[in-house]
Amino acid sequence: MRLAAEGRRFIVAAVVVLGITAVVAWLAGLGWWLLLPAGWAPVVAWTIWFFRDPDRSGPRGENLVLAPADGRVVAVAAVDEPTFVCGPAHKISIFMNVFDVHVNRCPSNGEVAYREYRPGKFVNATLDKASEDNEQMSLGIRSARGPLLVRQIAGLVARRIVTDPSVGDTVRQGDRLGIIRFGSRLDTFVPQSAAVTVRLGDKALAGITVIAEWPS
Repeated sequence: MRLAAEGRRFIVAAVVVLGITAVVAWLAGLGWWLLLPAGWAPVVAWTIWFFRDPDRSGPRGENLVLAPADGRVVAVAAVDEPTFVCGPAHKISIFMNVFDVHVNRCPSNGEVAYREYRPGKFVNATLDKASEDNEQMSLGIRSARGPLLVRQIAGLVARRIVTDPSVGDTVRQGDRLGIIRFGSRLDTFVPQSAAVTVRLGDKALAGITVIAEWPS
């Protein structure tokens, strides 16, 4: 299983703690002391699981907008997006819980024409106000069909947003965009000329689920 590079130090730290608890239990003569490593082992397993980075293949095409994140669709709304789409847009919000894959992927081919980091709060990312108040990184992609904006938003537990592409970079649909740890939200904004293909409550997979389609 491939793991995201950002998780290495967390995995190593978790394994070291497991080793220490095992040694303590051994020196103490085992018994109930075995509860220490036994209780910590699920944390090690979860840490490894959290930072998994599976290969993703699915539908591809200039007329498709793919989900940038794994998780549950928590909002589909008509909004005005003034920073990059610059007009009426569909906002599609996906919430990643702590058991979802947290590697984010590019929804479309194109060129990164906009990138802006904004500090903020760390309220529950399932709430709509997280889109306005929380720490976030916005990435504008100029695709062959039109502009779209992807916004990585920190959550209640998340404290680190990693965004790989810079302005001027060419990105490919389904390739890695970045990662957020631990538990967070991604908003995707597409012009209202595009048709949304997911509904509230749908489960999305990054690089696989089609969340919108450009008009033919």
